[in-house]
Amino acid sequence: MTDAGGAGAETATEGTTDKTDLQTLLELLELEEIGEDTFRGVHPRQVGSRTFGGQLVSQALIAAGRTVTGTSRDVHAINAHFIRGGDVKKPIEYQVSRHRDGRAFANRQVTALQDGNEIFVMLAAFQDFGKGLEHSVELPEVPYPDTLPPLGDHFVGYEDRLQMFVDALKPIDMRYANDPAWILQTTGERLTHNRVWMKADGELPDDPIFHAATMGYASDTTVLDSIITTHGLSWGFDRIVAATVNHSIWFHRPFRFDDWALYDTESPVAAGSRGLATGRFFSVDGLLLATVVQEGLIRHFPRK
Repeated sequence: MTDAGGAGAETATEGTTDKTDLQTLLELLELEEIGEDTFRGVHPRQVGSRTFGGQLVSQALIAAGRTVTGTSRDVHAINAHFIRGGDVKKPIEYQVSRHRDGRAFANRQVTALQDGNEIFVMLAAFQDFGKGLEHSVELPEVPYPDTLPPLGDHFVGYEDRLQMFVDALKPIDMRYANDPAWILQTTGERLTHNRVWMKADGELPDDPIFHAATMGYASDTTVLDSIITTHGLSWGFDRIVAATVNHSIWFHRPFRFDDWALYDTESPVAAGSRGLATGRFFSVDGLLLATVVQEGLIRHFPRK
């Protein structure tokens, strides 16, 4: 998210003011090929102090997918590690290593660099979708998204405390099925899970890699919330330092992420200044689409 500095770099939204946030995200995913299996990505205008983890995941997915051609293989798993905070004023170079192209599987490694330094590394696996045994957990009982208010309604009255969230890029339509952390904090309620309906805020291209990449972007937005709500804490109210350490997604079946999916997250453990959160994306009709696991650095500094 930013104006990307650096020689010759341009922001994804340079010279335009009327694009939707989803159009901005799709432009971020149109990586520039600058060499063999090497791509350049930029930031949008709306940025935080470091590159948003979901942007790294989504751009790396696109980079990997660009090297898996001539087959019907879709991504089925990614495992990513965040090494350094990205500089939001500079472009990012994505180098793809082709580890294997088998009969049914393809494996790639994507390394993201700035100024020659690794900031992010991701393994990605692609597979032809085949038939086999099937089972999954059930969709939790929650209200349907069309009955729930948009994210902006939850910011009303909290704008001064949540300015970073208010100003952030919002390419994902999000509908909370429970109160978000900042409202729970004011009521004193603790919640060990977090459930949010999500979809791209508009139509996506038909290519499945864009749906996986957009889900990857969205998967980094609320996954750590259940760690802090378990302790009755909230962004904007409590002094919390949080940073993603690693992030994994398993994509179980084909899906469109311009259709609603419930992101159901919880935290089984927090220890050693780290918190682990798990998430599941369900379709409206109850199919488990993807599973997410994220470990984050979580430090709380109580006010005296």
